[in-house]
Amino acid sequence: MNESLKQMEEIEEQEVYDSLNRKGLMKFIIPSLFGIFIFLFPIFDGNTFNIPLGIITEYLIEALSAFLPAIVTTIIVVSTIMSVISALFKPAFIQKSEILTSLFDVSYFWTVTRILGSIFAVMTFIGSGWSFIYSDVTGQVMFDLLTTLIVWFFVASFLMPYLINFGIMEFFGTLLRRVIKPLFTLPGRSAIDLLASWIGNVNVGVVITREQYETGFYTGREAAAIATCFSTVSLPFCLVIAGMLDVDHMFPLFYLAIVIAGVVSAVIVPRIPPISKLPDTYYSNNTYQEDVPENVSKFRWALEQAVNRAKNAGTFKNQVKQGNDIFLGIAFVLLPQVMAIGTVALLIAEFTPFFQMISKPIIPILELMQLPEAAEAAPATIVGFIDMFLPAVLASGIEAEITRFVIGALSLVQIIYLTEMGTLLLISKIPIKLWHLLLIFLERTAISLPIIVLIAHMIY
Repeated sequence: MNESLKQMEEIEEQEVYDSLNRKGLMKFIIPSLFGIFIFLFPIFDGNTFNIPLGIITEYLIEALSAFLPAIVTTIIVVSTIMSVISALFKPAFIQKSEILTSLFDVSYFWTVTRILGSIFAVMTFIGSGWSFIYSDVTGQVMFDLLTTLIVWFFVASFLMPYLINFGIMEFFGTLLRRVIKPLFTLPGRSAIDLLASWIGNVNVGVVITREQYETGFYTGREAAAIATCFSTVSLPFCLVIAGMLDVDHMFPLFYLAIVIAGVVSAVIVPRIPPISKLPDTYYSNNTYQEDVPENVSKFRWALEQAVNRAKNAGTFKNQVKQGNDIFLGIAFVLLPQVMAIGTVALLIAEFTPFFQMISKPIIPILELMQLPEAAEAAPATIVGFIDMFLPAVLASGIEAEITRFVIGALSLVQIIYLTEMGTLLLISKIPIKLWHLLLIFLERTAISLPIIVLIAHMIY
């Protein structure tokens, strides 16, 4: 009798467990599939492939184009005013608010940077002041960039939780650990991050990585490696650069060169300084375990990890709050600082001979590689550290198609652009400094250039 009752209780417990498990599976599968669709699903959009995130963003940019300059200027000015108030008076309403403190309680250096950003933004918005500040090759370039970035970040911030909070990273992390770890020295759970960073917008990739680091799923070294090796520009932007350099008729081979050079760089760069020397420690407590216990199948363990993560994801309201915090942090922190740093960098690139001078040692290297017009191409090989458009602008007047092919592909593999993702990394909590970014840029250039040149000589 007692034994029969015990069996019945065990059956009932198992049924409750199965029911909870089914509920957990649905909470993992449905939001995760939505996140994958938004960030990774390829859709043919006119002349090329795009992802739903890109299609939504481009639609909003077009719909809001008349209002975006005023919105960007307002955000930058408000951020600066609040930062100055915080620095001078330390008001209680900022000091007692976690979100306001994170947005406006910054060092004097960043406060001054935001003041510069506001001056540049207002001049550019009204088209008045020093013409070299708001010209089409300096302030206006940055202003156009920021009006696009704010929409990208707005859409991505509120959709990103469905990619990172509901278990899909844990699921593929367990399954792909034996591939990702030895190949790139990164945890398996970064597989989805790597793919999203590679396919999507460069800055969205950095934000995904930053969020994963700050919630304790990557070490500092891992986060830096992912952000600097995989946050490439999107496929549509690659097509834009190919079009600017008049090599778009070679686009399949052009993009193949980018992928080969990019993967080789991603294998090598995390294994050498400065990335290899960054602290391999977590920003916060980490409880995720990729190692599969004995007597448990890899698939079952992956599923259990994913379901557990989904169960702890919280409600829809939690996802909205997280998205709101991400967006505010980007809008009020990134926009004024990118406007300041990017404009100063473009002033140096456009109105000084700095890059022509420091690129002189590269001329004999390009000549050795038998690239025509080496002297004209040399500055374009290094100016990409400032902005992703500058190499294409400098190389557009080069007559030799093989040289334009090489410069275009190289600029898209170098990744580190100070006007965008470089600044986003510097203001994040990822332990990376400006000189790290410069050294990584030079390493990626040194690794990628011979590969791209070799592929180019095989084609032309």
